[in-house]
Amino acid sequence: MFDGLGTTIKDLARLSNAKSRSICMENRTGEKGAGGMATEGTGAACARDLGKGWKVSPSALLRPGEIFTMADYRGSGAIEHIWMTCHYSKWRSLVWKIYWDDETQPSVLVPVGDFFCNGWNERANVSSLPIAVNPSGGFNCYFEMPFRKGFRMEMQNLSDEEVYLYYQIDFIETEVSDDYAYFHASFNRTAAHDPQKDIVIADRILGRGQYVGTYLAWQVNNNGWWGEGEVKFFIDGDTDYPTICGTGTEDYFGGAWNWEQPAGEYGTYSTAYLGMHQVIKPDGLYRANMRFGMYRWHIRDAVRFEHDLRVTIQDLGWRSGGRYLVQNSDVSATAFWYQTEPHAPLAEMQRDKLENI
Repeated sequence: MFDGLGTTIKDLARLSNAKSRSICMENRTGEKGAGGMATEGTGAACARDLGKGWKVSPSALLRPGEIFTMADYRGSGAIEHIWMTCHYSKWRSLVWKIYWDDETQPSVLVPVGDFFCNGWNERANVSSLPIAVNPSGGFNCYFEMPFRKGFRMEMQNLSDEEVYLYYQIDFIETEVSDDYAYFHASFNRTAAHDPQKDIVIADRILGRGQYVGTYLAWQVNNNGWWGEGEVKFFIDGDTDYPTICGTGTEDYFGGAWNWEQPAGEYGTYSTAYLGMHQVIKPDGLYRANMRFGMYRWHIRDAVRFEHDLRVTIQDLGWRSGGRYLVQNSDVSATAFWYQTEPHAPLAEMQRDKLENI
């Protein structure tokens, strides 16, 4: 019988032995028949006239510096959908971590805003297949995330203030066959770099799997067109030269000719697989630079590797005489992939390195 994994619209009529479960602050364990039973929580005062079962615990309150356990589930299955929201000012100071099975090192380690293609602490809607961001800051993830023994999900509050976090994790209990890999996501910020080296999007991916997505939050620190840099995939032992090499930044994200449409303006877009969905302009006072948000999902064109992968992008613009200019942009890269375990350790987050200044 159908195991419930990889469900598409053509599978909706198929019967399955998979069991639907969900974890949120109204059901911390995902246990059957245990939702809405809280007697204490962030909504207790609002529900004082109604009592148990009336939205007593809709959110979590994260203290400064706290690592909050969103879920700790034991069993076999797959996460199918995640929804969450918090105040936009904290999107770079909340760090999301996911551990699969019995891992001690997280497979996902990314600021929550960057995971959902909103790395600048300013709301931008996203209408794509795996990531949807809806008014006003509703984060949705549809990447399938299989597990065999369980998963643990944490949110670390690096800010000096309390943060309210609302979330729901929808998953199924089912058997997972050997040919399913584990979901991973990493973050890397390059605020200053050696002009002779490419900016790293993903490094030291060790194992077998497939690369499935890129999000970049890009701050331009010079005038002129800035997106001539090529995206490169160094696959299975590539050293100086990659197996896959693109032709330009806007080309990789599915655009063309500097994204200039209409003339003199950047044209934004958000589609199923590709987007340049955010343009933040200088305000003539404290906001000094152009900032952009862009994504690409390799859903129909996953980049497959047998034992290692490295992904980079050049920081390249123009100077006089039709010559390329090696720039010094501020680029934050989030990489998404599936792979076998174990994986190489991901870099821990430091608050000062995450600040949008």
